[in-house]
Amino acid sequence: MIAVTVALLVLHFLTQENSSSNDNDDPLPTQKPTNGVSGGYLLGAGRADCTGPVAEIPLMGYANPDQVGGGLLTRLYSRAFIMAEPNSSKRVVFVSIDIGMVSQRLRLEVLKKLKSKYGELYRQDNVILSGTHTHSGPGGYFQYTLFWFTSKGLIKPSLDAIVKGIVKSIDIAHQNLKRGRLFINRGTVENSQINRSPYSYLQNPAYEKSRYSSNTDKEMVILKMVDENGHDLGLISWFAVHPVSMNNTNRLVNSDNVGYASLLFEQEKNKGMLTGEGSFVAAFASSNLGDVSPNTKGPFCVNTGESCDNPQSTCPVGGVPMCMAMGPGTDMFDSTRIIGQNIYSKAKELYANASQEITGPLSSAHQWVNMSDVQVELNATHTVKTCKPALGYSFAAGTIDGVGAFNFTQGSVEGDPFWDQIRDQLLGQPSNETKACHEPKPVLFSTGEMTWPHPWHPDIVDVQIATIGSLAIVAVPGEFTTMSGRRLREAVKSEFDSHGTAGMDVVIAGLCNVYTHYITTYEEYQVQRYEAASTIYGPHTLSAYLQLYRGLARAIATNTVQDLPSGPEPPFFNITNFTLVPAVTSDRTPVNKKFGDVLQEVRQHYRVGEVAKVTFVSANPRNSAENMTEHNFLTVETYVNGSGKWQVVRNDASWDTRFYWTKGSLGRSNATIEWHIPNDTEPGIYRIRYFGHSKKTGTTLMPINPFEGVSSTFEITSL
Repeated sequence: MIAVTVALLVLHFLTQENSSSNDNDDPLPTQKPTNGVSGGYLLGAGRADCTGPVAEIPLMGYANPDQVGGGLLTRLYSRAFIMAEPNSSKRVVFVSIDIGMVSQRLRLEVLKKLKSKYGELYRQDNVILSGTHTHSGPGGYFQYTLFWFTSKGLIKPSLDAIVKGIVKSIDIAHQNLKRGRLFINRGTVENSQINRSPYSYLQNPAYEKSRYSSNTDKEMVILKMVDENGHDLGLISWFAVHPVSMNNTNRLVNSDNVGYASLLFEQEKNKGMLTGEGSFVAAFASSNLGDVSPNTKGPFCVNTGESCDNPQSTCPVGGVPMCMAMGPGTDMFDSTRIIGQNIYSKAKELYANASQEITGPLSSAHQWVNMSDVQVELNATHTVKTCKPALGYSFAAGTIDGVGAFNFTQGSVEGDPFWDQIRDQLLGQPSNETKACHEPKPVLFSTGEMTWPHPWHPDIVDVQIATIGSLAIVAVPGEFTTMSGRRLREAVKSEFDSHGTAGMDVVIAGLCNVYTHYITTYEEYQVQRYEAASTIYGPHTLSAYLQLYRGLARAIATNTVQDLPSGPEPPFFNITNFTLVPAVTSDRTPVNKKFGDVLQEVRQHYRVGEVAKVTFVSANPRNSAENMTEHNFLTVETYVNGSGKWQVVRNDASWDTRFYWTKGSLGRSNATIEWHIPNDTEPGIYRIRYFGHSKKTGTTLMPINPFEGVSSTFEITSL
């Protein structure tokens, strides 16, 4: 969600501008061609860290430039899966990344690196990049101007970390290719989601709503990967829920509820390994989550406790800012754990019982489309078109998962002269054509008509479908609402059915390839809640996508993919680093202290369920992220009796460790490490270690220096 802070930042921001964008080849694993059902594919899975800087960088999701990183809860990972035909070059690559969404700049840079390494093996048509939509990852990896405001520009260390992580995960999956089998299963997940815009959903036709038992999609679809001997390789799960259990007060980088589910599944399969290690890879990917919240207690007024489940999501006292959804836990950490555990438990059950095998050829279809000008044939006599991008008034209101600012409310179908005047003076007035095209949306920001210093929103958008036997993965460039997703799945399935490819399982992979905000139904668009105001190509956006994805499905079903026009290529703007994030200055220590010294010690004794806590003299964590390929900020270690050695039992990717960084004055800072001791922890002697890098400016000799600190030992006893 991007708030109205655009208007407040624009005067300062638009006065600044900068301009400017081979790894070793990995040999293709030698595999003997195989026929038949058993071992019908070559399969590979890989996971790589893509966390990036965990401090001072705005987090991408709630669009609050003041919500900057201040530490680490869990690391962010790119999880790649390659499916290949053993006797041809046909491949499908699906990558789920623990980031808010995939940006066009990110995808273009990844494809460029893949081409330099693998030639035409991995391309724009057969590589799907999908963001999990965590709202707690570093921003700064977009080339379109709108996203610079809340991310404080294009931040090269953030972009580079994600690009490197994605490419490395694909490299690992490529190296791990082996004969294997795929199985699909599906089931219902309960108590893990609500529709956050039920009033919008109710606008859909009664006959359509009557076909469904819920106003959210509760079905989870999983793809199970095993080798030819039945050994586990990986899992992809698609389930519609927003990863916003961690709310907009959070400052710790993390992968939220779906990321926690991934960690649980991987720890189950990679027994004895630290978090983030081991060969089994489990991705919990996004789907049509546009109007789906994990905050199952629903919206209520935080100042009075009464419900604010109304069309405007507003409270009698305090208005919109007081209306927030929470739950199901006691705090955001507990809620993340509960939702993640629910999702993991269902996936584990479906994985164990998966018996429907996926067989058949691989295919993929991709086009670039100018979404600002798509002619849509609604029927034989009625043609409509999409619009230049624009955001409506309700966009600035935010949602019950993360409220906006000022006096903006959801459901606004009229503008406000006060805000219109501010917008006109700062950014220019929307054209009459744009205003008419977007009706009944009152245009707040006419981003499609704003081009300085670069376009504010994309015109050229990816549409893509990949098929693996009877499974069709529909890669969508944004957040489809529940009913929009249902219509898309039905349209794609119907197109396959009508061209002789019946019985396809169709899944939607969300937030793929380029970010275009939300996609509502035409009916939902009319009442202009947040999701509709953020449907940037106008009221017929969904109809355009239905037409486009039907065309891709038809091309695959009729084996005419080669005849599809590729469409206009997206731009790659000549920007290397354009940011308002201040440069890292020299780190300093208090008098008579050195980096890594303990400022506040642990206690000598803890019981399971308690929190061990230690504070160190610190340096800026950006030194580590910007200068090291991989880095761990902490370990928890236990003393092994008889060996005289310490064994690492936790790292900074672990759910139960937390790394907090506090910036002081004059280059000083502190790092506090917490270990929330699990109930199954073995009694014994433990210690906590901290690892960092300090920076000394004004010198070219060792400007970045590693250091470490260690707590006193402490004993853990059982309850």
